[in-house]
Amino acid sequence: MSTNNFIPGLWAAKLLENLNNQHAYAQGFNRDWEGEIKDMGSSVKINSIGRITISNYARNTDLAAPEELNIAGQWLLIDQGKTYNFVVDDLDAAQMRSNIMDSAAGEASFGLTDTVDLFLAAALQAGVPAANQISAATVGRGGADRNAYEVLVDLDVTLTENNTPRTGRWAYVPPWYEGMLRSDVRFVSYGTDANKSTLMGGKPIGEASGFTIYVTNNFPTSGGNPVVLAGFKGAATYAEQVAKQEPYRPEKRFGDAVKGLLVYGAKVTRPANLASIVATRGS
Repeated sequence: MSTNNFIPGLWAAKLLENLNNQHAYAQGFNRDWEGEIKDMGSSVKINSIGRITISNYARNTDLAAPEELNIAGQWLLIDQGKTYNFVVDDLDAAQMRSNIMDSAAGEASFGLTDTVDLFLAAALQAGVPAANQISAATVGRGGADRNAYEVLVDLDVTLTENNTPRTGRWAYVPPWYEGMLRSDVRFVSYGTDANKSTLMGGKPIGEASGFTIYVTNNFPTSGGNPVVLAGFKGAATYAEQVAKQEPYRPEKRFGDAVKGLLVYGAKVTRPANLASIVATRGS
């Protein structure tokens, strides 16, 4: 294989597409500032304005002097970097009927996805304020267990009490929690058409108590037990960029190699709009 046929732009676009499709926790992040980053160490200032005073109106009376906007900013730092570097021996490439480079790129993408997903889960968990961490519960069908659907209701109420927008709410649950939702008549029989179709294995698995529900194996833990996270898409920001991707011929090998660098960063910008509960698996 000749590196003359390698088109870096096309490879980079494909890699990003794979990451976006395979991420779980990235679906819950705002990604509006992704185009602003250039390389590891970059930072983006995210501005927001404070509340604007609302006053009574009186006829034939001058308005008060205009108030100055209170503009506050937070910095999204791209402080994470992960690399891959693999080589395909010319003899192996000659015996392969399929495009081994495409397959290897797919494996690199999966590995990056898994690493980033765990990072995002930890970032969300760390961003939940203590007041929004609902008391731990055993979730199951036993007499003393909490019901999986009702736990989601508690998370939903906590977010509503903190003025969280209704649109774009999400919750991440482990597979066993998903199984308990599937056996709940409130989730199965009275769900939306989308629920009924996704119950057969789609992603996300459906909607319940105002949340779009995602199932994941990359859930964070506390004391060895899964942490169910809930929030809305504007509570945290994430950005990633394939900063480098280069084909080359290693000096001491007969083969084609590819190395790449993914840079990324995340920040919880509205912690009050996140909630969590430590859920122990019950019977």
